This record gives sequence, C-alpha cells and structure tokens, in this order.
Amino acid sequence: MTLHTAPLGNTTSLPTLDFSRFHSPEERAAFVSDLRGVLHDHGFFYLIGHGVDPRLLEDVVSTSKRFFALPLEEKLKIEMVKSPHFRGYNRAGQEHTRGERDWREQLDINTEGEPVKIGPDSPPWKRLFGPNQWPEALPELKPLLLQYQAEVTRIGIDLLKAIAEALGQRENVFAEIYEPQPTQLLKIIRYPGRDIAETDQGVGAHKDGGFVTVLLQDTTPGLRVQAETGEWIEAPPVPGTFIINTGELLELATNGFVRADVHDVVAPPAGVERFSVAFFLGSRYDATIPVIQLPDELKRSERGITVDPLNPIFREVGQNHLKSRLRSHPDVARAHHADLLPSEQKNA
Repeated sequence: MTLHTAPLGNTTSLPTLDFSRFHSPEERAAFVSDLRGVLHDHGFFYLIGHGVDPRLLEDVVSTSKRFFALPLEEKLKIEMVKSPHFRGYNRAGQEHTRGERDWREQLDINTEGEPVKIGPDSPPWKRLFGPNQWPEALPELKPLLLQYQAEVTRIGIDLLKAIAEALGQRENVFAEIYEPQPTQLLKIIRYPGRDIAETDQGVGAHKDGGFVTVLLQDTTPGLRVQAETGEWIEAPPVPGTFIINTGELLELATNGFVRADVHDVVAPPAGVERFSVAFFLGSRYDATIPVIQLPDELKRSERGITVDPLNPIFREVGQNHLKSRLRSHPDVARAHHADLLPSEQKNA
C-alpha cells in the first residue's frame, strides 16, 4: 500500500473522484489509491458517478425552494424551538457557529423516530430521538426528503466502505459504530443576499462532526475550504456532482490521518439567493469512536487530533452531537434543556 499524494487537480481547486470506479473490478484499486491521497490531503472532493437520479436532485432543489417561498407564518408552524429534538425550521440568524449568527434559513430533519422515555439516569443525548416536523402547507416535501435521505445514506455508507479499504481496513470496520441505525441529519438551506444578511457569514468557519457530509449545491457559489496551509479554496457548484467532506469522527478514528477540513459559506451578494442541501452521516449516538490501527506506512502520516479550546471533541458520539446542538441552537437549548446549561446561559 502506498500513500498517494500526487495532486489530482491544481492547488486552487478541489479534486474530483468518480465513484463508479470503486464498483469496477478493473478500476477499484486505482480509485482507492486516489481516495487515500484525498483523505489525507483535503478531506474535500467533488463526487461524480454516484448513481443518484438527476430528476430526484432537481425535485429536491425545486421543492426546497417552494418550501422557503411559503409565507413565514406557515414555516413558523414548525419552528425548531417547538421541538426538543432539534428538528424543524430556523429563520436566518437563529443558528450560531462559534457564537456568531449564521445568515441562512433552513429546515432540519433527522432519522424519523419516536421520543425515548427519559429517566433520572438516562444519558442526556437520548433527548435527541424523536419525530421530525413537516410543513402541512407542502405535504409532498416529507416523502421527497425521506427518499433523498435514503439515497444519500446509501452513498455515505458506500463511501465509508471505500474509505475503510483506503485505510487498509476490512470493508465494514465502521459498521460496528453506525449499525443498526446511523444518524441522518439533513438540512435544506437558503442563504439570503447581503441586503438581508447582517454580515457576510452564511455559515462560520467550522468542521463537520460526523463521518461524511454529502452536499448538493444549486447554482450560486459561496462554499470555501481552508487547506492545511491556511489557503482558502473556492468550491463552486458543478452540475451533476456532490461535494463530499470528511468529518471529525474520521479524524478521531484515524488520529488525524484523515483530515476534517475547516470550511465556511460566504453570504451571496445583495439580491442573490443561494440554495443547498446538506446531509451529515454520523454514528449511533451510543457509540464511542475507537482509534483504528492503521498500517505502518499510513500510521507514519498521522497528524494527531486538532485541538480547539472553544469546541472540544468527545469520542462519545451522543455527547458530542448534543453539545453541538446546544451550542448552535441556544433558543432550543434554553426552551427545552436549560438543566444542561451553565447558569450564565440559561437566561442569555
């Protein structure tokens, strides 16, 4: 096994990988070698050959736009602050990254489920289980987004198998921490222009917390990725592609061999909207992320875990995810989970 580090594109753009090569006996080894280099160098890449029906992608984007075009009072019927499970609609400026407002409106759904009975000894992350909120004014959104969620879950799990092989592991090494049910956070997102946004922060600089993110962009650019050198790389929409990025769970599991790159979104110009659909595949909430023993030739390239004093990472998945939601949605945290907050945050 060799660590492929040859550039798959120039230094100012993200590489592109054709996922159909992973399922081709003749191309699989070369694909895995290319993927290994990307995982170490970027953690971000465009994906083609993913097999998702283009009509489904078009329907998801167009129906998402119809949701955001609904009257505000209809969207507020499913406002996230009404859900203790952090599901539902947020107006622009309601979600926070590193304490600053993100200027995007969005609808968050996760795995459909029922609330779990909470007792005095229940781990707090069990509060995350529950139903989604769906707009009664757009009933076709629910089956469409659940169909899309299933498709991108398939892609995410297939990618985890390819990533396992690229790391010299058996194909299902990650299944032990996501089966029988991974987390499946899906966001449909609208970024208003800077005539509405109070700052240029569409989303502040951050790393994603799960295994992999599968991002569908519409037509307006704004996503940027920060390379290890500190350089910001533009990641504009490319028709027919997803942007894939690796999250903190893979950085934890590989002691930093796999990068979870910092990225952000710049709000679009005045009078322009940006739409995207982001899917975050994560582990089971009750899992603890192990350190995978990489082959020696890869182990020598481990970088260790990034330490951010403002955002510590826990190996306990449920604790990590709940911490993230409490920080990013302070209104929901105060309304439903004040007992988990420091005293200075309860009435902030």
